[in-house]
Amino acid sequence: MKTERFNYHLPEENIAQVPADRRDHSRLLVIHRDTKTVEHKLFQDIVDYIPQGTHMFRNNAAVLKARLRGFRPTGGAVECLLLHPDKNPTLWWCLVKPGRRLGVGATFSLEGFYKAEVVGVKETGERLVQFYTENDASVPSMADAAGEMPLPPYIRREKEDARRDLDNERYQTVYADRDQKVAAAAPTAGLHFTPEVLSKLQEQGVSMHDITLHVGLGTFKPVQEEDIEKHPMHSEFYEIGQKTLDALMNLDGKPRMMVGTTSMRATEDFFNITGGKTEQCPFVRNTDIFIYPPYDFHCDILLTNFHLPKSTLLCLVSAFLTPGSEEGIEWLLEIYKKAIEMDYRFYSYGDAMLIL
Repeated sequence: MKTERFNYHLPEENIAQVPADRRDHSRLLVIHRDTKTVEHKLFQDIVDYIPQGTHMFRNNAAVLKARLRGFRPTGGAVECLLLHPDKNPTLWWCLVKPGRRLGVGATFSLEGFYKAEVVGVKETGERLVQFYTENDASVPSMADAAGEMPLPPYIRREKEDARRDLDNERYQTVYADRDQKVAAAAPTAGLHFTPEVLSKLQEQGVSMHDITLHVGLGTFKPVQEEDIEKHPMHSEFYEIGQKTLDALMNLDGKPRMMVGTTSMRATEDFFNITGGKTEQCPFVRNTDIFIYPPYDFHCDILLTNFHLPKSTLLCLVSAFLTPGSEEGIEWLLEIYKKAIEMDYRFYSYGDAMLIL
């Protein structure tokens, strides 16, 4: 299948640089797959569309302030992005700038917070960095104090930008588990929820179930191969606890709703590997599942944002629009074209789409 089928043009002004004034005041495009009709609402209206008794699965991973600034011994500036720890909690795989000057043995530091040494390099350019933190603080604790939110590259911030305080609050879901600061990017479909919306859903019998998937930067990587099938999919670690496993395995016919593509990836991987039954608890696994049309799903409802052209996430959403066929590709691009005409806001801080 040609990757170009998943391409579209997005005007720069449609890329959201800040979130809506209120989380639940972002717009919500509602798609009814059974009638092939679309409605335009506000996110707070989502409570009118989720069936009673629905099981809602969401990614509770918190975003680590993974972007660290530092200096080389010569005084040159360094930017280090924490990706994930190695077996030793003080050893982290990172992306660093300027990479060409930071080979094995190179050091950098930020006074009062950490000293670091590059001890390994992958062919892909990632650096294995040994951190020595002030007062032997954990690397996540140090990053919380010294780091910045790892906003995606299409959200522009100056080094000294007053909007960074807003990012610290809004680039995090309200239900993020602050003990699970494991994500290098936010599970953005969940950014629209408020405690009030969640409370209303629970009042009408919607149950909430948490999955922890370590969102990586690969989520932003466009497909660069000419053929979709040749794309090397990134791997992400996820964990499903007992309560959520019980809900996944014993739904009694109630709908499954996935909040975001990260929840969908973890859930579909779980069903593909186990057939829906397991005694392993918690269920933990690295998944490199790549969902593109045609694909048959194990869930019924998807909440998601608007995604980048030629992205793996766009592939997943188009597959969900028409499970088992490729017809969703063209349909999704038609929906996106109309959304652009109606000035919907795209990407991480943008508006939401509910697919019923």
